[in-house]
Amino acid sequence: MITPTFILRLVLAIILLVHSVPGMFNGGVNAFGELYLNQIGFAPVGLLLAWAIKLSHVASAVLLIMNRYIKVAAIITAFILVMGIIMIHFKEGWFVVGGGRNGAEFNVLMIAVFVYLMYPNGFMKN
Repeated sequence: MITPTFILRLVLAIILLVHSVPGMFNGGVNAFGELYLNQIGFAPVGLLLAWAIKLSHVASAVLLIMNRYIKVAAIITAFILVMGIIMIHFKEGWFVVGGGRNGAEFNVLMIAVFVYLMYPNGFMKN
């Protein structure tokens, strides 16, 4: 049965895969690790960290599709998204496009969806 939660999980999985997989084959992950993470102080583990981030996105996508370990996938991915906001997107402002470029709005939306998936019935139990 296709539920609204399944649709959210599927869309998040697609976004995570499309954001991660191409960079694994076109040098994007290596560039992120070596040319960004290593340069801002993560050397010598920037490349390893970049690969860990992208592989965690792929693992989270698979878990979302399988509807397994949703909270684990959500916590790990939301943490990565928050760090992305802090390290990259915050200085660019709010807007991804339109009123700006490369801002935080998309990450905030994804974090909100992950929080919903972790607590679909709200934070309080009746």
